Amino acid sequence: MKFLKNLAACVSCASVALLMQSCGDDTALSPVYALSSSSAQESLESSSSVPESSAQESSSSFENLSSSGQDVGGSSSSETSLSAGTESSSAVATSSAVEPTSSETLQSSSSSEAQSSVAESSSSQAISSSETPSSSSAQPIKIDFYNGADISEVQEYERNNTKFYDVDGKESDIFTILKNHGFNSIRLRTFVSPKAKYGYAASGCGHDSEAYGDKDHVVAFAKKVKAAGMGLLVDIHYSDVWADPGKQIIPERWRNVNNANAMADSVYAYTKDLMLALKNAGATPDMVQVGNETTPGILIHKPNSKTDCWGNGVDKAATSVNGDMGTAAGKANAAKYFNAGIKAVKEVSPSTKTVLHIERIRQAETVKWWMGVIFDEYKIPADVMGFSAYTAYGDGTPDKWSNLFNTITTKYSKFEFIVAEYNGGDADNHYNFDKSRQKTRESVREMNRWIGTFFWEPTIGGAWGAGLFDWRGKDLYANKDAFMEFF
Repeated sequence: MKFLKNLAACVSCASVALLMQSCGDDTALSPVYALSSSSAQESLESSSSVPESSAQESSSSFENLSSSGQDVGGSSSSETSLSAGTESSSAVATSSAVEPTSSETLQSSSSSEAQSSVAESSSSQAISSSETPSSSSAQPIKIDFYNGADISEVQEYERNNTKFYDVDGKESDIFTILKNHGFNSIRLRTFVSPKAKYGYAASGCGHDSEAYGDKDHVVAFAKKVKAAGMGLLVDIHYSDVWADPGKQIIPERWRNVNNANAMADSVYAYTKDLMLALKNAGATPDMVQVGNETTPGILIHKPNSKTDCWGNGVDKAATSVNGDMGTAAGKANAAKYFNAGIKAVKEVSPSTKTVLHIERIRQAETVKWWMGVIFDEYKIPADVMGFSAYTAYGDGTPDKWSNLFNTITTKYSKFEFIVAEYNGGDADNHYNFDKSRQKTRESVREMNRWIGTFFWEPTIGGAWGAGLFDWRGKDLYANKDAFMEFF
């Protein structure tokens, strides 16, 4: 009997331990989340700062990015408490370029994040849960080329019981319709705390019925993607709202962090928690974007009283933390943040490909400069380089992209490449049906080591162009002409 009691006690303890691990309420306080890879940090600390005039379009170019006006998609829960706590930040070698973070400041940040987590927890109970798509498959598919689409917005339509109809007029689900026309992959965006003030799902911003884009919603939708037998690219914005060339706003829960090492630790902890949640749900991503359109850098800005629902109108955060690649300090900070995100992804799923993502392909020198800083100088170990390519934003047509794309393919022989966003539209909510969408996909596929394209956004039209579906009341009907350029 004593043996049985002891055995029962052990089983009970193991169950509790597993439950705590799966819930992850204080992941950043666990030593496993400390950003302690000495090789990654030593590489960053030993890298020499590049003079700010090292590129033709460095500082002056990026001063113009903040007013770029490109806000793709902008017009249109319970979250784990992740603090940059003293336990985890102590494992990071403090850079001589920044002041060490005091334990009082980090404890304050931890408390703030915990309160944010509790405040948002009630929203997780309201996540839309439609039926498993009829195209569900238990077997993963082998993907040689990702013909993808970003359908992040679709989860919001489920709340309104939106129905989808294929080109033949028959009702179906979004995954089946896309697969019927050759799509094999889905891209999903995620925000840190979208219910926070200035967040994507903040009160009065049009998406505030639920914490859309938070961890719980992304995991729930990712499970449907996998059930449909499709590839999955998770696009981490590292912000509470849209991150793009005009703004890279530090999430509310990290705004008390005051040095780059602690900020990197927060990036690491958040990314690892998200990856563990996806893995435990059976929805491990095939690819993960560490940042969205990070041409000017990452984690650069703070909101102010004039900041709107889309994140426009911001201030620059302190030099000690901002990842503004228009400055030497910002380049070093950004490199730490990219390294932290990549490290977290790979520790959970070594086979998941990590992606860095920029736009500005119309400015070849900017692209070459950015990749030179990140890959040549700071040796960031990403697997895939992604680009946005929008005719409506002045990027030109697919015929004009091949020269730049082939140039960087030749120089960076160890990387794979994707077009992470494209549409083909030539004006606001307009498309000429000139087969530029087909040309984008086909021309990219013909290039060596280019592994995919992701269409933005089948159900939405905007400044970037038109969608692939037409709205009729609250329902969406596949546009025959639009889908002809696919299959």
